[in-house]
Amino acid sequence: MKIKILAAIAIIFFIAGCNPINKKIPEKNQGNLTSYVNTFLGTAPLTDSVEIGYNPPPGWRVWAGLTYPGTSLPNAMVQLSPITEWGSGAGYEYEDTVIYAFTHTNKGHWNLCHIPLFPISGELDTEDFGSGFDHKKEFAEPGFYRVLLDRYNVQVELTSSLHCGYHRYTFKDPKSRSIIANLSKSNERVHKWHIEQKGKNIFKGYQQTGDKVYFYAKTSQIIENIEPHKNEKSELFEIHFENSEKPLEIKIALSFVSIENAKENLEAELINKNFDQVREEASANWEKLLSKIQVTGGSEQQKEIFYSSLYRSFLWPALRSDVNGDFTDESGKVQNKGFRYYTKPSLWDTYRNKLVLLGMLSPDVTNDVIQSLIDRGEITGFMPTFFHGDHAAPFISGSYLRGIRDYDIQSAYDLLLRNATVEGGTRPYISEYMEKGYISTPDIEKPHVETKAKAGVTKTLEYAYDDYAVALLAKGLGDNENYWMLMDRVSNYKNLFDTSTGLMRGRLADGSWVRHFNPQYPYYEYMYREANAWQSSFFAPHDTEGLINLYESKEVFEDMLDSLFSIPWNGNYIARNVSSFIGQYCHGNQPDHSFPYLYYWVGKQEKSQMYLDSIMNHFYGMGEWKNALCGMDDAGEMSSWYVFAALGLYPYSPADDNYIISVPIFDSVKLNLGGTSEIILKKKGVGNKIENIALDEKSLDGFFISHDQLLNGKELIISTQ
Repeated sequence: MKIKILAAIAIIFFIAGCNPINKKIPEKNQGNLTSYVNTFLGTAPLTDSVEIGYNPPPGWRVWAGLTYPGTSLPNAMVQLSPITEWGSGAGYEYEDTVIYAFTHTNKGHWNLCHIPLFPISGELDTEDFGSGFDHKKEFAEPGFYRVLLDRYNVQVELTSSLHCGYHRYTFKDPKSRSIIANLSKSNERVHKWHIEQKGKNIFKGYQQTGDKVYFYAKTSQIIENIEPHKNEKSELFEIHFENSEKPLEIKIALSFVSIENAKENLEAELINKNFDQVREEASANWEKLLSKIQVTGGSEQQKEIFYSSLYRSFLWPALRSDVNGDFTDESGKVQNKGFRYYTKPSLWDTYRNKLVLLGMLSPDVTNDVIQSLIDRGEITGFMPTFFHGDHAAPFISGSYLRGIRDYDIQSAYDLLLRNATVEGGTRPYISEYMEKGYISTPDIEKPHVETKAKAGVTKTLEYAYDDYAVALLAKGLGDNENYWMLMDRVSNYKNLFDTSTGLMRGRLADGSWVRHFNPQYPYYEYMYREANAWQSSFFAPHDTEGLINLYESKEVFEDMLDSLFSIPWNGNYIARNVSSFIGQYCHGNQPDHSFPYLYYWVGKQEKSQMYLDSIMNHFYGMGEWKNALCGMDDAGEMSSWYVFAALGLYPYSPADDNYIISVPIFDSVKLNLGGTSEIILKKKGVGNKIENIALDEKSLDGFFISHDQLLNGKELIISTQ
């Protein structure tokens, strides 16, 4: 074991010494916090097999970030960004050299990218009309994007409001100018599309994928006509304009309700504003949000990654209601219920940290996101989830306990309780879970990465935690009967603990262990969800002491943690989004992101800090261009992890209303939690071992601080040696 520990420490110091200098983009708004934001962070691939953890097969692009560099406002409807490859994660990949379109929605999950527009000059080549570009002639900051299209010598400038995109195209050649609307393309399958001209300078229509996205656009110059073209793969519409020496501007609004609503959105947000005004307003909007956390000390690189991560944390979920309050509900009906309607959050990824950060800095948005989930649930009969687990439960529980309560909590609780007790809804195999206390795994002789089954181990561990989250709501709402029913289930994770391996292992329906057990082998859905046994087995954030008590002693548990961070990853085990390791620990995917904090429970906080520092130093701003992340940002989860770790606060159990305290990377942090609530976090000392934590000159007992203490405190001092 000592050899493994020494090997791990050697790896850590190597990683810490590889601290990269992130690419600095020129022309930023110097002096503003937006000047620290690198919107290209996460757009580049990882190519070094050492950093990846395996040799990617030919043709593979490792999922490193999948972010986009274009313009958006916080949690807006519009994300206006370039497309360099259709069908890729966010449509933009930094290594590409050709731009094909500028689209108006984005998330980073192989979907959206609606309403593609693209300026050209000269005759259209319907089979190949994309343009090369040079990163040296590309620039972006929050709320603004610019690039020169080399093929047509057109400078493209983009900015946006909540519901609208604003394009400004400067053509070197004032003749034969047109805009291509490639409505048969998006990152989703397009079923229908329509475009038409109205008057001299209006075009409007829709594009239907899973949603029907309406648009209404007003141009600064006269439209001559809209000419349809067909090629082998798509149908194009070429919007021709009269010759002019002036830049061509397009104001375009979206709506998920109607063209009339899109028009109303445009008139409300852009009608009397010029491009520079909208750009300045977008920048000011971001500055206001970023200013809620102000840091001093730290390196310029740390500040850049911090504010880039904070920026990236507030792009999703996205607004789906219009300026008049209309939205299309889960059943397809148009509604107006007095709250802003948002997309579902990426709950499996972001309940861990991002949605907590959203609640801390944008509680008004959080209220409406929860009410939007309730609205969906009241139609379907179950509270919705995303991807896996039932993690609206910890999201809503944690929000409620932190004082975010402007929604129908009784309806939310009723839906979550139904999730936890009724088969056929959000929790697959819930009947088996209630009967056996676990979800079984089928006995497959040679399972592989792609083997599909129940992901029974992960579901059991997650359901136990979700039960705890719903139990917290039951207690808060006075439902004692269901509180105790749920609390009887929160230890179900123990039913999959295998004493012979010290890990969580799949059980067959008859109660025996899965025979073909390799704890280092990753699965997408067999036993575990996007993880192996090491990356799954220490998940019990509601009962970490109970987890430790499954082992013979704290020393044995510490040995297991040491093994987690020191057993080398087998480079022959390849799951595309399981990448970038310290031993078996994977920072490139979410399941084990809380595990570095586990050393606190064995009295070794400084070991946790060693790993936290190493992760922050190495896994953000990686690769050839220093624009890669170690894994998918997943709608802001990877970014939010960095924000919290850098602050020295982390929502270890997001269903609860407290945070575990670590050593901040900054000397001082001013944290504004709304209204007059402002607390300053200060670091004293240069070590990684915490000697004392004092809130307003009174020492705290332990390493946790409640949300209420943050709200009412003035100064938190973390003393280290």
